[in-house]
Amino acid sequence: MEIILLVLVIVQIIFTVAALMFFWDGDKPNRTFRPTCEFDCKNESAKLEAMRKISLTRPLSEKTRPEKMSEIIGQENGIKALRAVFCGKNPQHVIIYGPAGVGKTAAARIVLEEAKKNPMSPFKDNAKFVEIDATTLRFDERSIADPLIGSVHDPIYQGAGAYGQAGIPQPKEGAVTKAHGGVLFIDEIGELNPVQMNKLLKVLEDRKVHLESAYYSSDNKMIPEYIHDIFKNGFPADFRLIGATTRSPEDIPEALRSRCCEIFFDGLKSEHIKKIAVNAAKSTGMDYEKEAVDRITDFSKNGRDTVNIIQTAASLAILENREKITLEDINWVMKSGRYQPIPKGETSDSDHVGMVNGLGVTPDGRGMLLKIEAAVYDGTGNVEVTGIIEEEEFKNGSVTRKRRSTASASVKNALSALKNLGINKDKFDIHVNFPGGMPVDGPSAGCAIFSALFSAFKNEQCDPRCAMTGEIDIFGNVLPVGGVEAKIDAAIEAGVKTVFVPAANADTMFDEKDADIVYVDNVEKIIDRAFKNVNTIRTEKTA
Repeated sequence: MEIILLVLVIVQIIFTVAALMFFWDGDKPNRTFRPTCEFDCKNESAKLEAMRKISLTRPLSEKTRPEKMSEIIGQENGIKALRAVFCGKNPQHVIIYGPAGVGKTAAARIVLEEAKKNPMSPFKDNAKFVEIDATTLRFDERSIADPLIGSVHDPIYQGAGAYGQAGIPQPKEGAVTKAHGGVLFIDEIGELNPVQMNKLLKVLEDRKVHLESAYYSSDNKMIPEYIHDIFKNGFPADFRLIGATTRSPEDIPEALRSRCCEIFFDGLKSEHIKKIAVNAAKSTGMDYEKEAVDRITDFSKNGRDTVNIIQTAASLAILENREKITLEDINWVMKSGRYQPIPKGETSDSDHVGMVNGLGVTPDGRGMLLKIEAAVYDGTGNVEVTGIIEEEEFKNGSVTRKRRSTASASVKNALSALKNLGINKDKFDIHVNFPGGMPVDGPSAGCAIFSALFSAFKNEQCDPRCAMTGEIDIFGNVLPVGGVEAKIDAAIEAGVKTVFVPAANADTMFDEKDADIVYVDNVEKIIDRAFKNVNTIRTEKTA
C-alpha cells in the first residue's frame, strides 16, 4: 500500500514539473521580448536624442519669414481686408487668392495672433493654428483614414488593439476637430478631393463632425461612455477656415465661395521684389551692389525666388572670400538656375505709325504693357492677325482646361468701329501683330487694337507715352474690363504718362496714381487725346 502511494506521489510530481516546464517554455517569448524591447527602446531613444543635437544653419528663407503684418510686402489692401473680416467680434471664413510666394500663408499665420489681441475677438489665447496642404492630404474613399474630417478605426482593422478585441470602434479626430476654437488653414484649397470638399462644407455648416460605424451599437455596455458621446453628439469642430489658392475664383466650388469672404493678394511689383531682396541681403550680413538688387527684379516674380537668388549669390561670394554680393554674382545665379527674364514693356519716343501701347494682366495677376502693331497696304480687304496664341492649354490641379483667344474677334470689332467713322477696309490689306507671342485674351485690348488700326489708316503716330485698356463694341463704345489697377501700375512702371481707362471702371483710388488717368466711354475721346495731328483718311488706293 505504501509503495502504491509513493508511486502516485512521484507521478504527480512528474506531472507538476512537466506542467511548470510547459508554461515556462510558453512564456519564453515574453521573457525574451521584454529585455530585448527595453534594450531596443534605449538604443533608439539614444539615437533620437543624438539626432536632435544635430542642427544645420538656419535657412535664409526662415530668417526672412514675416513675423508681423508690416513685414509682408506689397499686400497692403489684402492685409487690410483680412484684418477687417477676421480680427473683429465676428470673424468670418476666408479664401485668399493670389500667386505663389506673395505672403498668403504668412498672413494667415499672423492674423490669428493679431485677432487674439482684440478683447472682442472670440479667439482665446490658446487658440490653435492647424495647417494642412490639400495637395498632399491623404484620403481613403473607404473612410479608413481621413486626416481632414476624421474617421473610425473599426475592430477589423490592423492595430485595433484591446478595443478591437472587444469589438469596440474607435473614433479618430481630424484636422477640423484639432482646430476647434482656432483656425484651420488649408493651403491650395482648390485641390481638395470633391468628396472631402463636400464633407468640409457639411462641417462648416454644422460646426461638428458626425461619424458612423457598422460596429457601433448604443446598447453595447462594453463601449466607453466618451465613445457613446462622440457617436451621439459628434466631435466639436467650431473653427474659422482660411483657405489659400493660386487658382482663379471661378475654379473654386461656388458652395465653398458662398460661405467665405474672398480676399485677393496681388502679384509683386519690381519695387516690392527690390525691397525683399534688400531685406534678404541684409539678413545674410553681407553688403551688396545696388545694380545686383536691381537685376533681380528682371527675373524674380515672388518672394521665394528672390530669397533663393540672394542666398545662392551670397554663398558664392563667401566661397570666394568676398563680403559683397555683386552684379556678376546675380548674373551667374540667373544663368546657372536658368531663370527666364520677365517680359516688361517699355515706352519709347521712337515708336512709329501703327504702334500702340496696350495693357494686359498675366495669369499671376501682374499687369503688363503690350505692344500692338498694325499696318495697312493697298489690297482687297484681307485681314491677317499674327503673334497671338490662338489656343492655350493650362492645368489647375487635376483639371486641364483650354482657352481660345478672342483677339481676332476684337480686330473685327475694331474694323466695324472704324467703318462707322468712315474708314473702309475693302481697298486695303490689313496686318495686325502682337509681338512677343504671348497669350492675348482680346477684349481688353480692343481700344489698343482700334487705335493701332486708326494710326495706320490715318498715317499718324499715336502718343508713345500713353497706354490704354478697354473692350469696344462694333459702334465704338468702350466697355469695362478687369485688372485695371494692375494694368495702370504696369503702365506707370514702363514710363507711361497717360492711361486711358473705361469710364465704367472709374475709381477715386486711381487719382493717387502717378499718371494722368483719362476715363473714356467711346473711341472718339481716345482719338482726341492720343492723336495730335490727324491727316487725310486713306480711303483710296494709291497709284
